[in-house]
Amino acid sequence: MALAGELSSVYCDLHVHIGRTSEGQAVKISGSRDLTFAGIAKEAAERKGIGLIGIIDSHSPGVLRDIHAALDSGEMTIAEGGGIAYRGTTILLGTEIEIREPGRRECHVLAFMPDVGTMEDFSTWMSAHMRNVNLSSQRLYAPSRVLQDEITGRGGLLIPAHIFTPHKGLYGCAAERMAELFDLERIAAVELGLSADSEMAGYISELDRYSFLTNSDAHSLGKIGREYNVIEMREPSFEELKLALQRSEGRRVSANFGLNPRLGKYHRTYCGGCGSIIDEAYSTSERCPYCGSPKLVQGVLDRILQIADRSLPQVPDYRPPYQYQVPLEFIPGLGKRKLNLLLEAFGTEMNILHRAAEAELAAVAGAELAGLIVLARSGRLVLSSGGGGTYGKVLKS
Repeated sequence: MALAGELSSVYCDLHVHIGRTSEGQAVKISGSRDLTFAGIAKEAAERKGIGLIGIIDSHSPGVLRDIHAALDSGEMTIAEGGGIAYRGTTILLGTEIEIREPGRRECHVLAFMPDVGTMEDFSTWMSAHMRNVNLSSQRLYAPSRVLQDEITGRGGLLIPAHIFTPHKGLYGCAAERMAELFDLERIAAVELGLSADSEMAGYISELDRYSFLTNSDAHSLGKIGREYNVIEMREPSFEELKLALQRSEGRRVSANFGLNPRLGKYHRTYCGGCGSIIDEAYSTSERCPYCGSPKLVQGVLDRILQIADRSLPQVPDYRPPYQYQVPLEFIPGLGKRKLNLLLEAFGTEMNILHRAAEAELAAVAGAELAGLIVLARSGRLVLSSGGGGTYGKVLKS
C-alpha cells in the first residue's frame, strides 16, 4: 500500500456488465446469472486482484436497490473520492448507453457517475428517454450532444466504448470522426476494444489528446480482467480516475494490458458466407474473393485504414506502452483445476500474470504451463487471427 499522499499502481478494469440482480431480474440478457453486483465485487477483489472495477449497468433500478442493500448491511461502504469500497477494491458506478443519430448506425458509450445519488438522478432522466431503463445498453432517444450535456453536467465521465468494433463502435460503424457526434472537449477518454491497440488508433489524429483504456467488456465472471489498465493514483476512486485520465498532478494511465488485436473477434474482415478471414489485399472488396458472397463483416484493422487521416500511425510521447498479454483462460491446457492450484499458491490472477517467477509457477502447474504463462506475459505466444465474431486462438507451436 502507498503511504498517504503517495501514488501507487492500481489494476483497473472499467467495463463489467451485470447479468442479474440479486432478485433474479435480468439486466444484461447475454450476461451470466452470477454477474451480480456483489458477485462482481467479490471476483474482482478476491480472485482477480483488481483495485478499481467499473460496474456497468449500475443505472438499473434493481441494481441500485442491490447497492443500497450492500451499503445498509455494512458489507460495502462509500469510498473517499467517489465510488463504493469493498475489501480493498473500489467499484465505480457506470452505465453503457446506445445512441443513434439520424442517418447513422448505432454506437455505445460509457458514462460514470461519482456517487449513488448522482447515478439515481441520471437513471431517472434516462427513464424518460429509454423504453426499458432496467436493461443494459439500451437505446437512448435523445441527441448525442444532449446526452453529453446530461453526463458532464452531473460531473460524470463520458467514454465512447469499444470504439473500433463493427458492432456498435463509434468509428466502427457510426462515424468517421468523433467530432461528428460529440464535443471533443468533453470526452474523458476512449475505450479501444478487444481488436485494436494504441498503434492502430494512431492512424486517427483526433484521438491524440485522449487517454486510452483497455477494458474487458466482461459478460461472465471469468472474463473480468481479460483486458485491463495500470493507473497511477493515490487511492482507487472516481476523483483519482478523473485526474488520471486528464494526466493531471502525476496521475496517469501508465500501462494498457490487452489482447493482441489478432485475438479479437473483429480484427480482420470476415465472410459470413464461407467463414473465411479475408486476406488484406481483398479486404476492401464488396464480395468474398473465395465464395463470392456479399456477407462481409469489415474488420477493425481494415476499417481503421479506410478512415485514417494519416499514412503512418503516430503515438504521442505521453502514451503508455500497450502490452500484449494473453489472459489465463486462453492458455492451452490451463484448465480449472490447475488454475485453482495457482490461485491457492499466488492469491490472484494479477499475481500469477505479473509477480510469480517461472520456477514458482512450474512448481505448482508444471514446466510446460509455466513456460506458456511467461510467454503470455510478453505477448510471444503464436496466434491465429479472429474475425466475424470469432476469437483468434493461441497455438501451441
